[in-house]
Amino acid sequence: MARGSKDTAAKASARLFAALGDETRLHLVSQLSAGGPASIASLTAGSKLTRQAISKHLRVMEKARLIHRARQGRESVCRLDPQSLNAAQQGLELIAKQWDRALERLRAFVED
Repeated sequence: MARGSKDTAAKASARLFAALGDETRLHLVSQLSAGGPASIASLTAGSKLTRQAISKHLRVMEKARLIHRARQGRESVCRLDPQSLNAAQQGLELIAKQWDRALERLRAFVED
């Protein structure tokens, strides 16, 4: 992989994990994964946050490609992008494998 594409992938991963690193956005991911596509109004219902605050969180999620938004009449409907969550999971699995290998090397070093 070329240096430029590695940098681009790293930036995309950083945006994705930053978006997932917020409690409100994690809650929105949970809502969308459990209930499917939803309007901003329905995502705001039952929340202490304003529609404007939810919209800000959704923009962050959209920039991280966690969700896609589409207009349906007067509403904006958000849909979770499962490919982004799969990419996050694969990234975490890669990091876990790297740690496992590093810990195995450390164990071998200590035992020798």
